[in-house]
Amino acid sequence: MGMQRVVDRLAQEIGLSVLVEDREQHPVWWSTRGAVDGTRTKTILDRHVDPVAAAVVQRFRLSQATAPVRVPAVPEADMWARWCMPVRCDGRTLGLLWVLDPDGVLGESALPSLVECAGLAGEAMAGSEDSAERQRRHRDALLGRLLSGPDEEAARELARLENLPPDARVQVEAPPRPGGWELPGGMSVHVVRTSVRAATSGAPLPLLELAEAVRRATAVRRVAAAGARPTPATWDDLGAWRLIVEAPESLTPADLHPGAGILGQGPREELTTTARVVLDHGGEVAAAARELHVHRTTLYYRLDRITELTGVDLRSGVTRTNLQLALWLAAYRSAGEPETTTLRHLSNDSRESPSRR
Repeated sequence: MGMQRVVDRLAQEIGLSVLVEDREQHPVWWSTRGAVDGTRTKTILDRHVDPVAAAVVQRFRLSQATAPVRVPAVPEADMWARWCMPVRCDGRTLGLLWVLDPDGVLGESALPSLVECAGLAGEAMAGSEDSAERQRRHRDALLGRLLSGPDEEAARELARLENLPPDARVQVEAPPRPGGWELPGGMSVHVVRTSVRAATSGAPLPLLELAEAVRRATAVRRVAAAGARPTPATWDDLGAWRLIVEAPESLTPADLHPGAGILGQGPREELTTTARVVLDHGGEVAAAARELHVHRTTLYYRLDRITELTGVDLRSGVTRTNLQLALWLAAYRSAGEPETTTLRHLSNDSRESPSRR
């Protein structure tokens, strides 16, 4: 017999409204008989319990109860008097069973029925949790395989597991957002079901290309760490920074302009920062001075020093573009890629023997 039928049968037997909630006090099964109070209405219609009503569980230590507890009315929470029985399985508290009884009509002889119903609910909820956990582990293993690169079998299996269309598309967010599957390295992957949003990884990619979406999101985060300010912070809005991201490892900042290395030597960090800010402002001294919080005289002194060291006038000349790209590349490389390393490490772990899953 399904759990909903069990709850319906109990409600009919005792002539009172019955509700089974999970740990977060979200309704799972219910059967209504007659009028209900405001808290029960909100719980079922809004799937939400007000903090004042939720606090009743702590106040009366209902989660620790070993038998049905008669809970008095709580007018400030819009709660009628009711009975409560914890829902457990194998010693785990999985939720609560509630029976509205404002008039105190439920007799002692009916309490074993509440205990029996709570026990059956515990078994059903434990089975559901175990099934959900197995599915989560299976999904994480498939995601781990996809993080290592395109894997058509893993993509097809994940689509079947999550009831997704074969052409499902995904986007990756960094930092993670609610509603997605958690990924290592502080990211989350989201299946595009309706509208496309401005995600960190940019435009949606096929599920098969999850690793590429993660690479793009990682690059965006690394670019931000290097001092870039794309608005919004997505792959599609990196602009010229894409040249930096895609630059081959064999290309060094010195290959673009030796001035990047000169400014990075010794106690010249303020000159590097100044050069970056001035160049990112297109050579506008006033705007750069405001961002750097320095007087223009100080800024002009630094500009002269930068020209003396690098041979580049940051306010004009084609060579300033080369220096700017060199500074960007140096900053990007120094930002490192710890997230990518973590993802690679965990994706390898997820490919271990099925017995661990």
